Amino acid sequence: MAPEISVLLASLTFCFVFFPLADSMDFNFPSVFNFGDSNSDTGGLVAGVGDRLNPPNGQTYFQKPSGRFCDGRLIVDFLMEAIGLPFLNPYLDSLGLPSFRKGCNFATAGSTILPATAWAVSPFSFGIQVAQFLRFKARVLDLLARSKKLEKYLPAEEYFGKGLYMFDIGQNDLAGAFYSKTLDQVLASIPTILAEFESGIKKIYDEGGRNLWIHNTGPLGCLAQNIAKFGTDPSALDELGCVSSHNQASRLFNLQLHALCAKLQAQFPDANVTYVDVFTIKSNLIANFSRYGFEQPIMACCGYGGPPLNYDSRVACGLTKVVNGSSVTAKGCSDSTEYVNWDGIHYTEAANQYVSSQILTGKFSDPPFSNQMPFLLPLKF
Repeated sequence: MAPEISVLLASLTFCFVFFPLADSMDFNFPSVFNFGDSNSDTGGLVAGVGDRLNPPNGQTYFQKPSGRFCDGRLIVDFLMEAIGLPFLNPYLDSLGLPSFRKGCNFATAGSTILPATAWAVSPFSFGIQVAQFLRFKARVLDLLARSKKLEKYLPAEEYFGKGLYMFDIGQNDLAGAFYSKTLDQVLASIPTILAEFESGIKKIYDEGGRNLWIHNTGPLGCLAQNIAKFGTDPSALDELGCVSSHNQASRLFNLQLHALCAKLQAQFPDANVTYVDVFTIKSNLIANFSRYGFEQPIMACCGYGGPPLNYDSRVACGLTKVVNGSSVTAKGCSDSTEYVNWDGIHYTEAANQYVSSQILTGKFSDPPFSNQMPFLLPLKF
């Protein structure tokens, strides 16, 4: 990453002003339960469908593929570190004696809010993830009632009421819809998508979940995957080179999601509903990438095809395929900290760290944080 950003971020680390949190959120959470797609999947899809990720996935932090569609850590990992909790183990991963004492991750890559179709990447839609949580909770309480020996591996009963419930899902509902629907049809489907999301949230509330942390969706039109498919006509692109229709859908989805969060807060006054504007953070990063030390805002670090996108849907990151009669490999770039995008769909660890640091200022949340943060996110660019 550019030298000037190292100096800037080092200064921020030492001069960071502590902001007090809104009364509704104290961040003293004993556990975290996460629901979502690849933006927060820490290994669920790989474990659930027997899939595998090849190097260079995971190379930056874990030194090997970790089940994350990234070169290192995700936003959820940085947020867990910031509040002093360990990385979340996937619900679907039974190997390696996983501990769920501090929470559980139900997110799986490719997941949608709406029920999965027969051709979906992931069968674990939001409704299934919620059902998995309900079974998880019931099974935990049953096991704890039988033996105290399991207490060090499972969340205590009160953790379900005091824990933080995080949600980052909806991106695949919108992105997938564009392959078969017009923009108007995609926009018209948003209320149905959010009705399904509301139903799942209410089930979690009925089970005692009170601290709800909801991310909106990012600028889908700025992903190389969508630009390669829908941005071949320059008139379809905005001033940043992003697909206008996809970002329009993201904005409307987020507007209605924000309204839903307000509705839920009014309906459940004993709950703490926090809406997090990830779209604005990511859009600002892409628009002003050089200010934050990045050199490539859209082009994939790990891919095939070279500039301007370095993305080919036929060859996923780390794989070797025969394309036009030749064997080609989607390889990683020499320095992922120069790139916002990792593989044409997901962000690099460096970008995830930047997004997390902005989330933790509290300026992009509703309600916003106020005077004092109980933690700092160590910036390691």
